[in-house]
Order: sequence, then C-alpha cells, then structure tokens
Amino acid sequence: MAHVPGKDTVLCISLAGRPGTFGVRFHNHLYEQLGLDYYYKAMTTQDLPAAVAGIRALGIRGCGVSMPYKEACMALVDEIDPSAAAIESINTLVNDGGRLKAYNTDYLAVRQLLEQHNVDPDTAFALRGSGGMAKAVASALRDAGFKHGIIVARNEQAGRQLADSCGYRWQRELGDLCPPMLVNVTPIGMAGGVEADQLAFSRDAIAAAQRVFDVVAMPARTPLIIEAERQGKAVITGLEVIALQALEQFVLYTGVRPTAEQVAQAIAYAQTPAIPVGAGLAREER
Repeated sequence: MAHVPGKDTVLCISLAGRPGTFGVRFHNHLYEQLGLDYYYKAMTTQDLPAAVAGIRALGIRGCGVSMPYKEACMALVDEIDPSAAAIESINTLVNDGGRLKAYNTDYLAVRQLLEQHNVDPDTAFALRGSGGMAKAVASALRDAGFKHGIIVARNEQAGRQLADSCGYRWQRELGDLCPPMLVNVTPIGMAGGVEADQLAFSRDAIAAAQRVFDVVAMPARTPLIIEAERQGKAVITGLEVIALQALEQFVLYTGVRPTAEQVAQAIAYAQTPAIPVGAGLAREER
C-alpha cells in the first residue's frame, strides 16, 4: 500500500524549470522501502526567492535544484558546501531548523564515479560542453587531479571561461585530436531532442579512446555509449550519475544510506516511466 502523507510527514521537493519524474520515484520508493515518513514532490516556480523562503518557513527538509535555478540559488542560502562553492552552482538544499546549506551532488557523484571506475588522473581527456553540468564535471575532474584536459565548446566565451577556471585548454571542435577519454556533457544523444540519434564524438575519436563518459541519462544507453560498447571501450553512463547524485541527496535529507540492493531496486523503479524529455542537460550550452 502506498505511503499516505500525514501531519508529521517530512516533505522534500525539487525545483526545476521542467520537472522530471526520476527523483520523485527514486526518493519515494526508498522512503517506502525503508519505512521513512517522508514524501518527495517535484515543483517549479516563477519566483525563486519566494520559493526558497517557503522552504525555510514551511520546514521543508530538502530541495533538489535543477536548471535554471542552480546559480541563482547561491545568494539565497546561509552556507555553501565546498562541493558547490568549487563550481558556484548548487543542486541540493538541506534545511536544518531554517538554516539552508547548499551542496552540489552532481559534483560529488562524478568524483565518486571516477574513483569507482579507477580512472587514472594522468588520463588526458576531451570534455564537450560548457553549461552548468559541464562546470560540475570539469571541476570534479580538476579536483580529482586530472591535469590534461580540453574543453570542446561551440560557445567560445563560455568554453574559454570554463577551460580557464579549471586550467584546461579550449577548442571549438575536437578536430584530429584523439584523447584517451571522451566526456559528453551536451544534449547530443538525448531521447526526444533534435540530436537524439547523433554521436557527440566521431567514430574515429571513439576508436582511438580507451574510455567514454556520457552524462546524458535518457536513454541510459545513448548512441555514444552504444557505439563505445560496440568498439569494446570502457564506459561511464549518465544513469550512473543521476542515480548516484540522487542517492547522495537522499542521504543528506534522511541521514540514512540504503544498501546497494535497495538503491538498485530504486533505480529500476525510477526508470519506469522513463525520464522525460527536458530533464538533465536539455538546456546546457555547447
């Protein structure tokens, strides 16, 4: 029987320009499985300061923050965790008695995934993208000790700024370069988008690479991941990112860390139905 919120239920929300369903299903499934009197709801707003004030006033425990609010929220909180301060962008708010602390669990997720996949920090890489999520990924790579990186972005101003902030180089296109790791942080390959069937990198670049990392979470196996797997390359998927960042949010909100089996079940549940078009990287710059 589905959990029915009551007067003592702890409320967590998300704020997004185009709300999705993955977080709602992921969090609520774990609340139910672990017997926690919590409830999670996705929302949007046209008045961000009022919405954040409402989080304080109503005692909302946690809030996931998505585009286009990630940077605007910075000025509305009381404390900023190093995970968010490092990239001047947040995706999570935690309310402790009216005091709001901001985190970036996208950054934390990428750091953890690099460790879990045993990616050598000496690995040179090319990262395609220059938006908010690209900033999180590039900063995570920088802070994990990756020194040899190229930011590939059509938007020269944003691309150069990101490259300069992380100590990397900027290029408009990858060209003939063949780095051992390719990282896509653009909407290329996202289901429902105009470039849903396209590859973020050429087949030749994939063939020369050792590892491919695609941050797009919908579908879990993007054209880039499918091609990389076909060529026998190691891969890191966007589903891993979205699931791990949601898990870290869950722990911040509840203080409870589910087992690996419980997380796997929550991920499977959250994917039915699939993550809707417009989630994740839909508004990221390239």
